[in-house]
Amino acid sequence: MYQAKKRGGNGFCFFDPHQDDPFEERLFLENDLRQAIDRQELLLHYQPQIDLASGRVVGVESLVRWQHGQRGLMAPEDFIPLAEDTGLIVPIGEWVLRSACLQGRRWQQAGQPPVSMAVNISPWQLRQSGFVEKVEGIIAETGIDPRLLELEVTETAVMDNVQEAVRILSRLRNRGVAVAMDDFGTGYSSLGSLQSLPLSKLKIDRSFVRDVTSNPNDAALTSSIIALGCALGLNVIAEGVETPEQLSFLQQKNCAQVQGYLFSRPLPAAEVEPLLRHSFAGSAKIPVAPA
Repeated sequence: MYQAKKRGGNGFCFFDPHQDDPFEERLFLENDLRQAIDRQELLLHYQPQIDLASGRVVGVESLVRWQHGQRGLMAPEDFIPLAEDTGLIVPIGEWVLRSACLQGRRWQQAGQPPVSMAVNISPWQLRQSGFVEKVEGIIAETGIDPRLLELEVTETAVMDNVQEAVRILSRLRNRGVAVAMDDFGTGYSSLGSLQSLPLSKLKIDRSFVRDVTSNPNDAALTSSIIALGCALGLNVIAEGVETPEQLSFLQQKNCAQVQGYLFSRPLPAAEVEPLLRHSFAGSAKIPVAPA
């Protein structure tokens, strides 16, 4: 049945017992994922975002992990596609948003320097009825300063219904929440659509950054995105920065912010705190991670 649906429906497939194992494993994983929140198996890591002008950590991106009982620590790519296929991304996304806001508030209360908390929002969440009210409720519940919350939406999700996206995101911006377009350059947004969106930041996809020093096309695209963002008055951040050569290229092109393994892998909250303190201790040196 699943194979027939995958091929577009209105057809049939013959059963093959050798095909059963992947579906059975998927079913078991889906059942485990439905219970992951209740079992407190989900956790967040945070990747620092660096301002190139000052060298300081000015934000973190919250990234979900799954501490599975039998499989160990699972990266997002191992379960997020399943969550999106089944709709479980909605409760998981809500958990991520609430947990990230709580952590941001804890840092504020502990006297840590103010940094933005970036949270990825799935297309499912953006289309959900009452999404804005849900975000407002979590802000009120956790006590985070909304000006320190940044929601990352994908280009594809926004382009599905530009007018509705403008309405929803404008309400959030009016509340003080920042909005970033994630994976920019991988979708099909027009300049007109981009101008109408209440964005504060463009995020260059790591697929462009990876070969920016060896592929002229990626170099040209990255340069164009940075120039476009500057022309529209938006911050531009490049993700997936892993080498000094990539960093040098981005600095030459006046990219505002960067994140990636060159500086830090995603870390538990307790390991991020020393980076925040060091970053604002008077030194403007970018905290490059050891090789």
